[in-house]
Amino acid sequence: MTNSTALRAGRREWTAFVVLLLPLLLVSMDVSVLYFAIPAISRELDPSSTQQLWIFDIYGFALAGLLITMGSLGDRIGRRRLLLIGATAFGIASIGAAYAQSADMLIAARALLGIGGATLMPSTMALVRNMFQDDKQRTRAIGIWSGAMAGGIALGSVLSGIMLNHFWWGSVFLINVPAMLLLLVLTPVLVPEFKDPNPGRFDLLSVPLSMGTVLPVVYGLKEIAAEGPSLSRALYVVAGSAVGALFVRRQRSRADAMIGRDLFRGRGFGAGIALNTIAAFAMMGSAYFTTQYLQSVLGMGTMEAALWSMAPSLAIGAAAPAASALAQQVDRAHVIAGGFLVAAAGFALLTLTGTDSLAMLLAGAAVMGCGIVTVMALVSDLALASAPAEKAGSAASLLETGQEFGGALGMAVLGSIGTAVYRGDLADSAPQGVPAGALETVRETLAGATTVARQLPDSLGDPVLAAARDAFTHGMHLASAGAVVLLVAAAVLAATLLRSPRAKDTEAEQPELVGVH
Repeated sequence: MTNSTALRAGRREWTAFVVLLLPLLLVSMDVSVLYFAIPAISRELDPSSTQQLWIFDIYGFALAGLLITMGSLGDRIGRRRLLLIGATAFGIASIGAAYAQSADMLIAARALLGIGGATLMPSTMALVRNMFQDDKQRTRAIGIWSGAMAGGIALGSVLSGIMLNHFWWGSVFLINVPAMLLLLVLTPVLVPEFKDPNPGRFDLLSVPLSMGTVLPVVYGLKEIAAEGPSLSRALYVVAGSAVGALFVRRQRSRADAMIGRDLFRGRGFGAGIALNTIAAFAMMGSAYFTTQYLQSVLGMGTMEAALWSMAPSLAIGAAAPAASALAQQVDRAHVIAGGFLVAAAGFALLTLTGTDSLAMLLAGAAVMGCGIVTVMALVSDLALASAPAEKAGSAASLLETGQEFGGALGMAVLGSIGTAVYRGDLADSAPQGVPAGALETVRETLAGATTVARQLPDSLGDPVLAAARDAFTHGMHLASAGAVVLLVAAAVLAATLLRSPRAKDTEAEQPELVGVH
């Protein structure tokens, strides 16, 4: 269906769009909702250190590992149907997590939340793609969608802190239930069904291959970010990449592939995936430093840090819709390239942030975030418009999987740069008189240095903490400088790949979908 004959969305579609923002907000909030709840969970469920890590991580791993599978499944059984199935699972898992009686029960519930999230994310984006057939309306809707996702992550930690001030720790999960019930009631009434009229057989073998690709790579990169590079962690990435080569080979050889080759016929699709991955790299790489800076350099409590971290999100939430409007008037390639340059300017501000520079940090985070969300909104719209409409679920899942890869890689690469600088600085300028065992802890992480400093007399603790904060800030400066170089290169790449695209280049031929209103 060409844009000239496409029907403009009316009040019904925009109302349905508001409904679809509910699962998006909840899935993005669940990434950060445990930040304040862990101490209370630890007191009541007494998890081991390993169990505590899995309580945090299993949600993201399950979500990332199943995105490709769920996107393809939604194309086959219907995106609205998959959304309703996922909403039901998400609601049940939320209740299970809220009333978990052991750490293992909570881990299992968080895993089910991740599985539900993997159905909700590609389904909502694909339904937005299908409901808004007019280019300008679709671009605007995806801009709002991107802004809501960025806001949800920031809102999750703050909302969990507010809930915990009044209720028990399980309340941070129960807030999902009313929203999911509302979604289950309104979606069948307002949201039409879309699916591929000729989907072919579902390739079951590609499911474990896709999971075997995504999970080891994401796990290895996150471990490198948290603990530093090592052979065993690198092997996870290598193993996942090897399975990924098998997955790609299978997709190329099958007519009913989970990821069809026709997705890449429009030149905007591959470029959109790549640029979106770079944007996620920068966004999560910066988050690695800003969250630690607020708490460990400025010494803020968790709630205070979460509230300050929301300040940039006010500007960031408005950036995506504004960029979408600008892209209607100016060449999209120029706006995307400009977004990368704005993000680079934000990182440049981070290189000027001292050890007591809250305003500079927040300004840098806001400028960087505005640029990144601008890029993400426009390249997501570009990729979805370039993909065949009947493959919108698969297209959305690849976009989101690229974000997971980019985010994990950004934390690993920029985090490793910062860690290397931190350890090098403290190796050269270690405070005198600190016991050897404590000094080793100080040189590992800023959080460790903070703990050690509190246990030492002020005459030793204060110099230790000052040196550790200086070293961390220096690491942030050099990592941010590296990000500036990357983002300037990405701006050049975007301008080159996307310059003056004609409609025939950026939009694939769109067959009619099976739709039920």
